[in-house]
Amino acid sequence: MSPHHAKKLFQPYDLGDIHLANRIVMAPLTRNRATPGTDAPNDLMVDYYWQRASAGLIITEASQISQQGQGYIHTPGIYTDEQASGWRRINDAAHEAGSRTFIQLWHVGRVSHVSLQPGGGAPVAPSAIRANTKTFVADGFVDVSEPRALDLSEIPGIVADYARAAGLAKDAGFDGVEIHAANGYLLDQFQKDGSNHRTDSYGGSIENRCRLTLEVVDAIAKILPPGRIGIRLSPVSPANDVRDSNPQAVFDYLVRQLDARKLAYIHVIEGATGGARDVAPFDIWRCARLSAVPISPIIPAIARWRWKRWKAARPTSSPSGDRSSPIPTSSSACAATPRSIRWTRKRSMAAAPKATPTTPPSPPEGEVERRRRAKSKALLTINA
Repeated sequence: MSPHHAKKLFQPYDLGDIHLANRIVMAPLTRNRATPGTDAPNDLMVDYYWQRASAGLIITEASQISQQGQGYIHTPGIYTDEQASGWRRINDAAHEAGSRTFIQLWHVGRVSHVSLQPGGGAPVAPSAIRANTKTFVADGFVDVSEPRALDLSEIPGIVADYARAAGLAKDAGFDGVEIHAANGYLLDQFQKDGSNHRTDSYGGSIENRCRLTLEVVDAIAKILPPGRIGIRLSPVSPANDVRDSNPQAVFDYLVRQLDARKLAYIHVIEGATGGARDVAPFDIWRCARLSAVPISPIIPAIARWRWKRWKAARPTSSPSGDRSSPIPTSSSACAATPRSIRWTRKRSMAAAPKATPTTPPSPPEGEVERRRRAKSKALLTINA
């Protein structure tokens, strides 16, 4: 990282309607730590996000918008009042430390298992095509279940679930939401012709296949200003067994439509999720030229955490037994200006100086002992 960008990394930045204290963004990361039985955020999750609240923006782990939208055990939801109350405590702690928070809204579609679905039913998808992938349930990793195709009459209910989740997120104190339309989950399944074989108004043409994503964006924009909405896309990632015959055309169209809606940002996964960047031909710069909305594999003018780098550098445990230690900054992130997007490269990271872990902000008065007791209880529950 050049001295110029290193200096900018810690400068304030306005992202859509949100003012950030710095240009560091914590990327979403699924953790499977929600309360068993309710999938509500708990004390362990409060600590986790509070420890990382020196970032200008935290994008939370993906959170299902309904029970039907759940694909992995113990992931948090945002469809009940109890879940919203749990998220409120997280937001209070993060905001007191100076961070802003977006929740990632999630419906997994066919990437699920009958044991996670209401009444043990089949997962839903644009078409009844089983994904060649696995999910995580009470017994460990298993193949996903055979899905059923959504009936046309059910699709408005999916859109309504997204809108309700956005309303609960607003009530819970989130500064905005990120719509998860990537990595082979429901919206991505509709967008790509490898998983969408429908012949109605949600299948066939590019416009039809992108229809559900745009309807979700429009529904949420009635709850939150567009400047508080982001979206995540993965044009060529084969994650969860999705693919498209012409991704450039699909995402050129989708980006044009999103640009007209003036969202806060478009968060794009470059290449394969957790894999090679050149897994398939795709011109991300072409998409960037189509949009005035910030669009990049790392959101322009913001830093993106490098998970693998942090995971290798973190301590295995803290004295309290909590494995969630503060994230180091300078060697784990890459900064960029609006006119100069820098993508994080392995070789540049290898040359970067090692970071010294930062001390997290002090918790609210009276919280230390409560969190210590609650954390011990939560750890015992997880390890039981």
